[in-house]
Amino acid sequence: MMGRLASIEPWFVVAVTCSVAAYVLYLVGLRRQLVRPNRISWLIWSGATAAEAATYAAVNQGVLQAWVFGISAVACIAITLGIWRGAVWERPSTGETASLAACAAALVLWLAFRQTYWAHMLLVLAVPVSFWPTWSSVWEDRSRERSPAWGLWAVGDLATLIVTTRTGDQHVGEYAYVLVELLCHASMWFMVGLATINPLRSLGFRDGRFYVLDAYAPAANLFSVGETHLGKAVYAAMGFAEGQEIIRFTGRRFRHDRVPSLMRGSSDRFVQVTPEHYMGPSGRIDDLINHSCAPNAGLRFTDTGPVLVAVRDIAQGEEIAWDYSTTLKESNWHMICQCRSPDCRRVIGNFETLSPERQEFFRARNLVAPYLRRRDTPAERDRAA
Repeated sequence: MMGRLASIEPWFVVAVTCSVAAYVLYLVGLRRQLVRPNRISWLIWSGATAAEAATYAAVNQGVLQAWVFGISAVACIAITLGIWRGAVWERPSTGETASLAACAAALVLWLAFRQTYWAHMLLVLAVPVSFWPTWSSVWEDRSRERSPAWGLWAVGDLATLIVTTRTGDQHVGEYAYVLVELLCHASMWFMVGLATINPLRSLGFRDGRFYVLDAYAPAANLFSVGETHLGKAVYAAMGFAEGQEIIRFTGRRFRHDRVPSLMRGSSDRFVQVTPEHYMGPSGRIDDLINHSCAPNAGLRFTDTGPVLVAVRDIAQGEEIAWDYSTTLKESNWHMICQCRSPDCRRVIGNFETLSPERQEFFRARNLVAPYLRRRDTPAERDRAA
């Protein structure tokens, strides 16, 4: 027996080490805003891993790999709390709701009906569904999850699977969750590119072609920062086509009553993102993008946050600017404008201060905040007043 434990101990150490290292690296990437995770996926994973750790330990009592799942559950919850800190709840999609329901049903089966095995298997089915929002996000832009964590999780899962094959009485309930986790983590690893472990090689699409083991080169700097009569300004270091994504806005969210009311000029870096919330400064280049009454860019709200896109073709060396009014619902905010464009409005206010034609211009291009997309009728405005 002692010899048998000694033979599996190295794989157990590998599994735990890889799992812990992956969570640490992912958390560091999150804090430094190097990854842009899907919040719903992580909310599901935190609940699923906690339930899975409990049901797996109940089905397979005394096995080493149960410790791997327990450690993963604690770490997963910690990352989820970090992701949701200061965030605003958003209604989940149909697939996300189905995965949340499967996790809840598994808990009911386990706690109410003591059907531990079937609760465990239901969680196994919920795992691929919970990965779907993240798969979709990475399919659009693999840089959102370019972290070494996915490779380490895959290696850790493989080590856990090896431990599983060498201990206990093997059955489908013991293999299923480990195998599904391995396939999901490995698929993410391949989607973001093997460069996350080996910085010299990767695979993926570029310029319409699929490359295998191709050298991965980081993108050139897209912006430069210069000075104008307003202070700092952001310029395009390369051209952007109309409709092309320029940069994602990031920053912690605050309730409107926590936003300082006396800030002016360069210190006023808060962007309204819901009727009750503002996005604060990120400390990154998106803080420096100025307002213009004749903007060449606009803010589009997506499932993963606000994205600045080109309203028209932007030439290399041109200053990038957007219209601050396209997110503002507050009626008591205003700013003296000095953009010096021929169409300058002199005073910048909320979205309703724009002309009806200008409002429709931004609505038609989906460049207004969701709470401003609907046009109220005169009767509705009278009732609101």
